[in-house]
Amino acid sequence: MKRLTIFLTILFCFAMVIDTGAKPKKKTKKRARTIRVVKRKKVTPPTIHENPYLVCEDTCNHVHGIDMSHYQGEVFWETVGEKTKMSYVYLKATEGGDRIDSQYERNIDLAHRHGLKVGSYHFFRPTVNLYSQLQNFMTQCLPGEQDLIPMLDVETTGKLSDREFCDSLHKFLDMLEGAYNQKPLVYTYRNFYNEHLVGQLSEYHLMVAMYADEPPVLADKRDYIIWQYTCKGRILGVSGEVDKSCLMGDHELRELRFIH
Repeated sequence: MKRLTIFLTILFCFAMVIDTGAKPKKKTKKRARTIRVVKRKKVTPPTIHENPYLVCEDTCNHVHGIDMSHYQGEVFWETVGEKTKMSYVYLKATEGGDRIDSQYERNIDLAHRHGLKVGSYHFFRPTVNLYSQLQNFMTQCLPGEQDLIPMLDVETTGKLSDREFCDSLHKFLDMLEGAYNQKPLVYTYRNFYNEHLVGQLSEYHLMVAMYADEPPVLADKRDYIIWQYTCKGRILGVSGEVDKSCLMGDHELRELRFIH
């Protein structure tokens, strides 16, 4: 028993020597935690040209309107009149010397019934007989059915020179004024105006089309009464895309009132 005790004592001492001779572990420094700051991109709301379902008329104080033709198919005018903020509509009546819009009679009847101010327009073909075009338009655009002055849609030169084109245009504008006893509204788009019509229409109100987020500026800096800002608008009551427009600046719809 004594020998066992001595043996265990020697073994314990030996173990202590080994333990104290061990090299101490190095203390490791903790690395500082790096926090990455990710900058968020500024999100800008979509425009009506990026999102056709955006309802521009709900976000501004402009007087808004539309123009319509057979391209929109059968329109639910009760819905347009009661559930949208459209104040006026220009309806395509005719084109050239013999084309009549297939939806015109239905559109003008129902648009009136449901409270919109209505005007009618003719798509101008400068190489087609002017008298035939006037007669075609007059068979559809009846004065008693109009709230707004007639509009002439001018988008093509018919491959005429500018001099020949403007000569044809002015003759037809004079014929329209003689037939309805008031100057018509002229519709065109910015690039067409700047290329062919600068200085030609100073006596006429203009509706200018440019599908952008900012109103167009004409080359001669002249004023216009209506800006058509999209051809891809959406409104209740119409299944397809719609041309939308609004009055500019201090202009009022009564400036376009048809004088009976």
